Amino acid sequence: MLEVTPQRLQEVKKTTLFVGGMTCAACVRRVENALRDLPGVQEASVNFAASRATVAHNPLEVDAAAFRKVLEDTGYQYLGLMEETPDDPLLEANRREIRDLKLRLIVGAVLNVFIMAGSMPHLVPFLMAIPHEWMLFALLVLTTPVVFWVGSRFMMGALKATRQKTADMNTLVALGSLSAYFYSAAATIFPTFFAKAGYELHVYYDGAAMIVTLVLLGRFLEMKARGRTSEAIKKLMQLAPKTARVVRDGQEVEVPVDTLVPGDLVLVRPGERIATDGKLESGSSTVDESMLTGESMPVNKTAGSEVFAGTVNQGGSFMFTATKVGAETVLAQIIRLVEEAQGSKAPIQRFADRVASVFVPVVMALAAATFIVWGFVVDDADLSRALLNFVSVLIIACPCAMGLATPTAVMVGTGLGAESGILIKGGESLEKACHLTTVVFDKTGTLTRGKPDVTDILTVKDTDQGSLLKWAASLEAVSEHPLARAIVSRARQEEERLEPVFEFEALAGLGARGEVQGQEVLVGSARLLGEKGVDMDSLTREADAMLAVGRTCVFVAVQGKAVGALCLADAPRESSREAIETLKSMGLKVAMISGDREETARVVARELGVQRVLAEVLPDQKATEIRRLQESGEIVAMVGDGINDAPALAAADVGIAIGAGTDIAVEASDVTLMRDDLRLVPAAIQLSSMTMKIIKQNLFWAFFYNSLGIPVAAGVLYPFFGILLNPMFAAAAMALSSVSVVSNALRLRWVWQRHKMN
Repeated sequence: MLEVTPQRLQEVKKTTLFVGGMTCAACVRRVENALRDLPGVQEASVNFAASRATVAHNPLEVDAAAFRKVLEDTGYQYLGLMEETPDDPLLEANRREIRDLKLRLIVGAVLNVFIMAGSMPHLVPFLMAIPHEWMLFALLVLTTPVVFWVGSRFMMGALKATRQKTADMNTLVALGSLSAYFYSAAATIFPTFFAKAGYELHVYYDGAAMIVTLVLLGRFLEMKARGRTSEAIKKLMQLAPKTARVVRDGQEVEVPVDTLVPGDLVLVRPGERIATDGKLESGSSTVDESMLTGESMPVNKTAGSEVFAGTVNQGGSFMFTATKVGAETVLAQIIRLVEEAQGSKAPIQRFADRVASVFVPVVMALAAATFIVWGFVVDDADLSRALLNFVSVLIIACPCAMGLATPTAVMVGTGLGAESGILIKGGESLEKACHLTTVVFDKTGTLTRGKPDVTDILTVKDTDQGSLLKWAASLEAVSEHPLARAIVSRARQEEERLEPVFEFEALAGLGARGEVQGQEVLVGSARLLGEKGVDMDSLTREADAMLAVGRTCVFVAVQGKAVGALCLADAPRESSREAIETLKSMGLKVAMISGDREETARVVARELGVQRVLAEVLPDQKATEIRRLQESGEIVAMVGDGINDAPALAAADVGIAIGAGTDIAVEASDVTLMRDDLRLVPAAIQLSSMTMKIIKQNLFWAFFYNSLGIPVAAGVLYPFFGILLNPMFAAAAMALSSVSVVSNALRLRWVWQRHKMN
């Protein structure tokens, strides 16, 4: 039995649901409100473009059954939980919907040809012989299936909205098409009533049928385009193999990947994808990790190296031990992050949602006012003209494009980021990143490699560099100190043969001593050699010069005589200077924060072109420094390694963690870079700016394009230019606005690819 404690009652779980049947921004608002009304739900956010709802809730108070019930009661489809569904149910649901839309479109288009011909018989000579009354009844018969079967989704959607005491784009389409249809049907069945009332008999079967068909065409094109916005997720999901070859009881067996457990010994052959995360046990190879890091160069793997699910073995066979399986793998975490990002809302979308919530009622009021004015107020009041204008206003103002304006762009932007090795947590992070004024880099492990390298070798007269390296590296090979490893690494690069060491002694905090080739060798600080009585006058001047530029010097003495010094430094990453120059060219201020001495930090800053240095700052004080910058009016991004920089990453307006893969990096940062390339920092900011530009363009088309059409549809231009907007053209304009919004979001891919090439 589950024990319920106060702590468990406060637990919050994030659950993502697949939701079917949403058609516009009003549907999004309706689903969000329904989910928020459930007990235990703290927040609900719906992504219209991805047909997903992310709910923050207490799992002890609300479960999947409650989600299903509230969605179905509201008139939508519950398609399952993301965590329980290995394959995206929306893919098959979208395929079915596209097939259904295609069939209805074909039927609607064929019937529209006959309806248009019957509505304009003077253009088809043999139809002139058919009596007018018969033709009207034929048009009624042909139009009825178009309005009520081809356009059934709009009618059902309007009915759902009415039951919920609200209105949406389906309401507008249904009102417009039904108004034209029923008016025409009344004129066909009761022509004498219109004749007695003094109205000239007009029918608008062509308008009713064409409205439904054109809006359905827009929906069909929109569905096809929306399917392309989630390509990044589909590509990532396809990377993981379905089976793995494991060694169990001494036998090689092929098993489904979802049955792997930590500790399994997995065999990988050349050309195969790696099934799960693990550590290489035997063999060696090169692995293509571009799907994780975006880096095209393969990575050498030997015993002890980490391997990751979805990457491709390019060289020899090897065996590895599974360490992470299922949802714990790096690939699974990336998929989860991208899905959450694509389901999130940017602040600008919340503004759009608020506008959409009042847009439909306002449009309906404007349409009603238009009908009253044209039907009863103007001098040449005409019921037919009033109906046409009423229908045109309803149709052209349909707000379906509003629901697509932001999420489609966010989906494409975050997907492109994932493909480039940039994981963006969501729309809010995207929006913040384009407003940054200052980028602060951590020094050690971020701007620099985080490990020392031998930069200079100082020797006294009659001592060559090779001998000095051999003595020092032979002694240091026994030590695990980072400086010792750097010295040994340099000796191996120079192909110096290391000699055996006898009577080795580690001198805590000072260095080490031992016997190499029968000679006593000391390696360590100046203090060590001074305590041993070694004269270092011959090295002091050069060593002081190296210390002044931030180098660390390790001195070497043989048989009580100083023979040289090895100077080490934490070298900058190759990408650091280029990244900083790019940021400065974008008009951003760049600062560096470090716990090192002021002199050492400034040496690195000068080398990289960083003007502002925050030195001698302890890890727990970095967040305070970030807040000081924010208090001075700066919008700050913090770039760190995601471990000791976690508080500063969380405090910054945008936290950017490099060297991804650690849980802390993922949790503390807004943006996670999948490889140690600082050029991805300006790339992430540029991608943010491009995405926000697309979003603003989309909102312009969604709001202003249709809004500018409303006065024309209402007949404002008629007294001056004799222009009225035919409902068919209004329907085409409305459909075009939705398609243009989605197409513009997809254009971001082309813009980003062109930017990367330049």
